[in-house]
Amino acid sequence: MKKNLIKHGNSVALVIDRPILDLLNISADTTFEITTDGRNIILSPQADTHNEQDILKSLEKINSRYKNALRKLGE
Repeated sequence: MKKNLIKHGNSVALVIDRPILDLLNISADTTFEITTDGRNIILSPQADTHNEQDILKSLEKINSRYKNALRKLGE
């Protein structure tokens, strides 16, 4: 498939067709990491690390606040 860039203000944009969005399970809300190998542009959906980090922070809080109760439950 060949695509052309379109003018978007002072920038250009690439329109991604619905079948490709559906195939990759991405949407207009998906954040991408853009990299290059010097010749190609590589778009990768950004891993949702915020949720994992939030869970780990919450677990640390729970463990520090309730460590005695959790230890007793584990016995």
